Amino acid sequence: MKVLGVIFFSIFLVGLVLFQGNADPVEDKRALLDFMNNIPHSRSLNWNESSPVCHHWTGVTCSADNSRVIAVRLPGVGFDGPIPPNTISRLSALQILSLRSNVITGGFPSDFANLRNLSFLYLQFNNFSGPLPSDFSVWKNLTIVNLSYNAFNGSIPSSLSNSTQLAGLNLANNSLTGEIPDLNLSRLQGLNLSNNYLNGSVPKSLQRFPRSVFSGNNISFGSSPSNLPPVLPPSSAAYPKPKNSGSLGEAALLGIIVAGGVLGVVAFAFLILVCCLRRKRELRLSGELQKGEMSPEKVISRSQDANNKLTFFEGCNYAFDLEDLLRASAEVLGKGTFGAAYKAILEDATTVVVKRLKDVSVGKRDFEQQMEVVGSIRHENVVELKAYYYSKDEKLMVYDYYSQGSVSALLHGRRGEDRTPLDWDTRLKIAIGAARGITRIHLENGGKLVHGNVKASNIFLNSRQYGCVSDAGLTTIMSSLAPPISRAAGYRAPEVTDTRKAAQPSDIYSFGVVLLELLTGKSPIHTTAGDEIVHLVRWVHSVVREEWTAEVFDLELMRYPNIEEEMVEMLQIAMSCVVRMPDQRPKMLDVLKMIENVRRLDTGNQPSSGNKSESPTPPQLVVGKESFTSH
Repeated sequence: MKVLGVIFFSIFLVGLVLFQGNADPVEDKRALLDFMNNIPHSRSLNWNESSPVCHHWTGVTCSADNSRVIAVRLPGVGFDGPIPPNTISRLSALQILSLRSNVITGGFPSDFANLRNLSFLYLQFNNFSGPLPSDFSVWKNLTIVNLSYNAFNGSIPSSLSNSTQLAGLNLANNSLTGEIPDLNLSRLQGLNLSNNYLNGSVPKSLQRFPRSVFSGNNISFGSSPSNLPPVLPPSSAAYPKPKNSGSLGEAALLGIIVAGGVLGVVAFAFLILVCCLRRKRELRLSGELQKGEMSPEKVISRSQDANNKLTFFEGCNYAFDLEDLLRASAEVLGKGTFGAAYKAILEDATTVVVKRLKDVSVGKRDFEQQMEVVGSIRHENVVELKAYYYSKDEKLMVYDYYSQGSVSALLHGRRGEDRTPLDWDTRLKIAIGAARGITRIHLENGGKLVHGNVKASNIFLNSRQYGCVSDAGLTTIMSSLAPPISRAAGYRAPEVTDTRKAAQPSDIYSFGVVLLELLTGKSPIHTTAGDEIVHLVRWVHSVVREEWTAEVFDLELMRYPNIEEEMVEMLQIAMSCVVRMPDQRPKMLDVLKMIENVRRLDTGNQPSSGNKSESPTPPQLVVGKESFTSH
């Protein structure tokens, strides 16, 4: 009996620990809801009473045991007005608070003195006013403080010298007055006091910093330049990471961009920065950004900033802004008809795809209207547009990232012995999903929306392994279609090659090419062993015309039994899509019905057709002289 008692008691203790580990931080949850409900904001948050805080609420990070909220990161959410008292201040375990790039007004909240564990504070690019807190010593763990680009006035508190853990301080672009206190802080590696109304001389303890961090003030240095010690730009190692954050978090930023994360992504950050901020001046990433003289936010003027933020669509739960994208670790995914696509990994490990558009021919109003049309599409088989950015020199679109890559990469990447082939069931699901997505796109905007760029590299696999279409609706905002690059030319309908204008029938032609690609395993334009250039549509026509249909299909598909009839039926559908005359092609809804009736895979992914007898009948295609099994 004693043994049983010990066992039951142990089970009870384990259950209690598990219960506590999964419990919601109830008091912190209530504080956050009170905050959200009492300050206007333009972007919706997925915070509600019924959902758990930890791992679910946008911008919120909990402790390892989920007992307390330790980080709140809500940049660019559109908060407008003063921070409601007795809300954020109730998060007594909070270590990281980022409310940057909002429109928050009022003074520095006095009840923030209750946040005794606060280590990283980012309030830059708001409209705070009034004096800074007189007693910084209440925050013993402060490591980074960025209050730049506000309207704080009064003097810099001498109590900052008691913040012995302080590694970065940015008070630039405020209205601070008086002399600079002697901040004898051995850990301080990043400092920016520029563009205030400070006077007097630079204290000896701060003369190790470059003069640029004091520019825009009435400051003297108390010694000749030749007597000043040389100062190297602070390294990224000087900015410690937030504890328990699991990622870089906000620690690498002091309102200036520390070069550590940037140097590995020059191709992405430099490209966007130079184009985005061309009107101000070009930046040298390895120089000015390291020194803290410029940040992406600083180069965009205050008047521009309100009009140059990312615009998120309703229901988007991402918590990042333009600055986060500029600092993201990134790699080029590809360059296509409408621009380059990048995989961007943000500091909180969020991964998105950023599309940088080229040759946009419309103004801001027309661009935004088209983005609203595209961004309103909610369908399982259409890649959802999450956000966009518009400026005179730069247009960006932000999408979810699909980890399996594009259908083009799955079909044509790594052909060899170690390749995992796409089986017929997967290819069939890709075709069904893509057809459903394009059909939905064609129904938008009063049935007038055109995808304009249907190709295998713009089709991805969703969580259910069905095709999911990206890059919709961009033709109307672009200059007339430029000559396509490489294999993309093989997707263009004959009339588009002539007129450079896409329409719904040309989408159907392009989709037919994708179907041929799935069936043959060949690119739309490819070369033979003898370097002969082959156009896929012409080649399939010639093979079918000679009645050698079996030669068409991908050898990788020959290993699967009992699929010959389905492949021939799919080939018939593809051939009906790629006829030369646009008015002879079927409508996309009819194409969808035909594909769904090749084989009824399931009924859970929004099929659009009825019974098989109701679907349009594609043109008959004679199966050639040789059987499939002979291959």
